[in-house]
Amino acid sequence: MIALDRIDHFVLTVRDLEATCAFYQRVLGMEVVRWGAGRVALKFGRQKINLHPVDNPITLKADRPGPGSADFCFIATTPIADVVAHLAQCGVTIIEGPSERAGAMGAIVSVYFRDPDLNLVEVSNYR
Repeated sequence: MIALDRIDHFVLTVRDLEATCAFYQRVLGMEVVRWGAGRVALKFGRQKINLHPVDNPITLKADRPGPGSADFCFIATTPIADVVAHLAQCGVTIIEGPSERAGAMGAIVSVYFRDPDLNLVEVSNYR
């Protein structure tokens, strides 16, 4: 058996690298990290999101990557009411929530919105 600890990173395929970086930096406070030959990631906590432009020549990738195909959840330490207020200040439309959901470790309260590529982003607090 393999004992897993956490997710280190995942990859988003994006149409506009700079628009995606600006969105995640402004809305969710992520740090933009650049390395190697044009590689870019969004760092937060002990995790990161690697960004691959849709026309990326990288060969080691998902079978059918595409912008707008992701759906993921972030756990925030910021109270969900403050998350809602911040999203409003950023001009981000909440498409659902706050609403009760089931997280990996129990009940969560979530809000949902879309990023520039129309990925579904969920930000939640554990109860």
